Amino acid sequence: MSRTLKTLGLVSLILGVVGMSRGSGAHHGQKLETHVNLEKFMGDWYVIASIPTMFEKGAVNAVENYTWNDKGYVDVTFTYIKDKPDGKAKRMTQKGFIYDESSNAEWRVQPIWPLRLGYLILDLAEDYSYTVIGVPNRKYLWIMAREPSLSDSVYQKILKDVEQQGYAVSEIQKVPQSW
Repeated sequence: MSRTLKTLGLVSLILGVVGMSRGSGAHHGQKLETHVNLEKFMGDWYVIASIPTMFEKGAVNAVENYTWNDKGYVDVTFTYIKDKPDGKAKRMTQKGFIYDESSNAEWRVQPIWPLRLGYLILDLAEDYSYTVIGVPNRKYLWIMAREPSLSDSVYQKILKDVEQQGYAVSEIQKVPQSW
């Protein structure tokens, strides 16, 4: 890929993700979880559905992994296959910084330095079987579970809840999980 195309791609990435961080430091009236046990939250989460970023469109078998490291932040690894289950796995890494330590429900995620984007834990099952992640401007959303599927009743409840929080439910796309 030419240097010009790489530069244009990087500029597009920065302009696209800056929208995720608008209002960082505030969650614009969104209701967040009151307390997240970080130890229980760590591990693999299957992405059940999302309002995807440009990188996630067409993702299959998407999994987000969170690992607390000794440096005081969370290593975030997103793995997926593009478009079809038998394709080559892709991987993206980020750093997650706990922003609100009283609840652990508001983070800043750093895909590239120096950007730190808002990451809001909107919902979390009592048994940590599913979670819902949003962003301050409500442009992106992730519904994740510890298993590759989620019951329809739970999924419908989540859709109702995020719609009440101002997310565009019509933009949510299920992520194929075909293990």
